[in-house]
Amino acid sequence: MKEYHLLLFYGSSIFPECILIFGLFLLLVIDVIFDKKKTTWFYFISLTSLVLSIAFLLFQWREEPTIIFFGNLQTNNFNKVFRFLILLCSTLCIPLSVEYIQCTEMAVTEFLLFILTATLGGMFLCGANDLTTIFVSLECLSLCSYLLSGYTKRDIRSNEAIMKYLLMGGTSSSILAYGLSWLYGLSGGEIEIQEIANGLINTQMYNSPGIWIALLSVTVGIAFKLSLVPFHQWTPDVYEGSPTPVVAFISVISKVAALALVTRIFDIIFYFSLNEWHLLLEVSAILSMILGNLIAITQTSIKRMLAYSSIGQIGYILIGIIGKDSINGYASVITYMLLYIFMNLGTFACIVLFSLRTGTDNIRDYAGLYMKDPFSALSLSLCLLSLGGIPPLAGFFGKLYLFWCGWQAGSYLLVSIGLFMSAISIYYYLKIIKLLMTERNKEITPYVQNYRLSSSTSKNYIEFSMIICVIASTLLGIIMNPIVAIAQDTLF
Repeated sequence: MKEYHLLLFYGSSIFPECILIFGLFLLLVIDVIFDKKKTTWFYFISLTSLVLSIAFLLFQWREEPTIIFFGNLQTNNFNKVFRFLILLCSTLCIPLSVEYIQCTEMAVTEFLLFILTATLGGMFLCGANDLTTIFVSLECLSLCSYLLSGYTKRDIRSNEAIMKYLLMGGTSSSILAYGLSWLYGLSGGEIEIQEIANGLINTQMYNSPGIWIALLSVTVGIAFKLSLVPFHQWTPDVYEGSPTPVVAFISVISKVAALALVTRIFDIIFYFSLNEWHLLLEVSAILSMILGNLIAITQTSIKRMLAYSSIGQIGYILIGIIGKDSINGYASVITYMLLYIFMNLGTFACIVLFSLRTGTDNIRDYAGLYMKDPFSALSLSLCLLSLGGIPPLAGFFGKLYLFWCGWQAGSYLLVSIGLFMSAISIYYYLKIIKLLMTERNKEITPYVQNYRLSSSTSKNYIEFSMIICVIASTLLGIIMNPIVAIAQDTLF
């Protein structure tokens, strides 16, 4: 039974967010008082606040669902698991940035502040229960992502990335706000999600032309955040131009937060338009799987290739949302997102290491990396194979469960296309692995020939995240049943 707690501050429910806020203030104070060259403290505070937030979030797992802050926020197991995924993304991404920040001489404090603030925005978005909180939380996440994408101000590509990201992101936000305003008006002035659904029944507007306008506008706004075709145009340029640790962060956190929003808005507010929004997402999923994987084959930059790969991946994930069996479908989405975080961040960890040593992200320049750095080459190979869904890696079991749930729910066309395009994706992943394992001296590029392993402490941070991600991407499939059981438990 959900209860309204009319207290201004309900500490136990948002204690993980409060820890992050305290960490933000602590970073600012230390930055003002102490020597800015001692950057170890900044990373320690950021990681500690994230780990403590995860610990307290897990401690709250069995608490009863509550609606707090006068109806603005809702806490239940379903949004807790998405908050956990967002915290996990940030915790794994910060170690990837240590050496990159040192080499590029970027400001450490501001970078970590943007990371933690974006994390806060994503966490509040997962629990947002009214239109105002949804929009403010989403913009908090988005604005920090824009700033991070243009953080290397002296890089022309980074400047181009932030301009495209900001302009297209601002347009999508305005379209989303337009759709939310329609919902506010049609429901008779309600802003809470459940009250909007009730208001549409009371005003008899749930089947009016206005609701189709709202549905289209909200779908377009969220599709941009998910990089769904045809609203994906920003993705390749932002991936290629942004700092690589930022790309790793954006590639996962935006998808987790947007999926948490999709599952609640469409299932509750647009419940009366079930067939319509299923059709919209089905068309977008098909286009994303086909175009994402086919265009990825032609890319020469590994970051652009992963951009199109991520577009295809979100197409797979939508199969679980579109199906009629919401319990198994959403459980498959949560399961695959957990595995995708490890697979994707493990891949980016290898790319960060390589780009720092060579200064290039061209796929051809990876030729022969196994000869100079077997650990990185093997790690990258395992993560790419897991993304492609090769057994017995974790990505195979994640896709198998996702497609099985889609097939059981009657999404035969989506699953068939997903299986075919997943097989296509293996081609461009194997193409990179073949280059990594090249042994002929004449084919090894000068970048790899001059490749030098670093013994710096900062490299250990990247390798720490890499090892965790590689182990998870390889072995998590063994414990799929407990993961699926936990995912299903969040839906009751």
